Amino acid sequence: MKLNLRQTVIDFLKSHPEERFSARRIALWIFETQREACEEKRKRSRQNLTSDTELLQQIVAEIGANRPEIQKKEPRVRTTEGRPRLYYYAGQAEYDEILRPTHDSSGQTDAGGGRRPTSFPALTEHDLYPLLCSYLHAEFGLYPKRIDEKRASNRRGPNGNRWLFPDLAAMEDLGREWNADIRDCVREYGDARCRLWSFEVKLKLNRSNVREAWFQTVSNSSWSNYGYLVAAEVEDADTMKELRLLAAAHGIGLIVLDTEDPTEGSEIRIPARERAEVDWDSCNRLAEENADFRDFIRQIRQFHQTGDIKTRDWDLPNDSQ
Repeated sequence: MKLNLRQTVIDFLKSHPEERFSARRIALWIFETQREACEEKRKRSRQNLTSDTELLQQIVAEIGANRPEIQKKEPRVRTTEGRPRLYYYAGQAEYDEILRPTHDSSGQTDAGGGRRPTSFPALTEHDLYPLLCSYLHAEFGLYPKRIDEKRASNRRGPNGNRWLFPDLAAMEDLGREWNADIRDCVREYGDARCRLWSFEVKLKLNRSNVREAWFQTVSNSSWSNYGYLVAAEVEDADTMKELRLLAAAHGIGLIVLDTEDPTEGSEIRIPARERAEVDWDSCNRLAEENADFRDFIRQIRQFHQTGDIKTRDWDLPNDSQ
């Protein structure tokens, strides 16, 4: 039994007209009421969805990633402004008159009266990677790739590669909404077709680790157009103040990742400053030392040669592949 996620979301919202639900509340209802389909999804997934936490988070991420297609299929499915987005099925009056977007962020009710799943274990840093991938693809159209430092050589000794590799790298297709003739013209002209992003991921930032985490990000993102530090939690206002001071000096950005609703609740708190050119010498060093980074560069090369993106080669939510 395969889960038809888009139609399931539409049917659920249609059965609760005008009520607001977060993607996580919808996912919880799906998890509780369609367990057979969820278990089939777990078995078929190329990602590690061993725990119920991972499976639930994947459903949440896919709801967010499929939002444009859901709304195209059923225009009465709407979302509120702000973060996290809340989904609802518009009443006839709103639908007919196409009134102003709602800014209501309240009213989350129990989805269908189902019981909430029992306790979920605490997340690890590794758990954040697929959540970040879902957010980056849904929000910015990026194509992310996990860079595993365990796939690096140790030719330079125990600390030779310290702070060298990001946790994730990503490609942004600058021409994804361009006319085909424009894309061909840019390729012939030899101008940039993509931008490269780099991400360092932490579970929590506080006053004791913020500077180390920041300068680790500075070090391992120096090759990219954009470098970001990503955290599931920023402890307090003093930590955020320190982050803003460091950002002003070094141009690294900050993303706060919502682990319960990554595609809808996550946000850029500090925008990164763009570097005009990719540092290809640094890329060469990373590619020589790490097989994942070589794959990343190879996929970028293929994109420039053909103009096509093989989605299966990137770390995308299942429904985006």
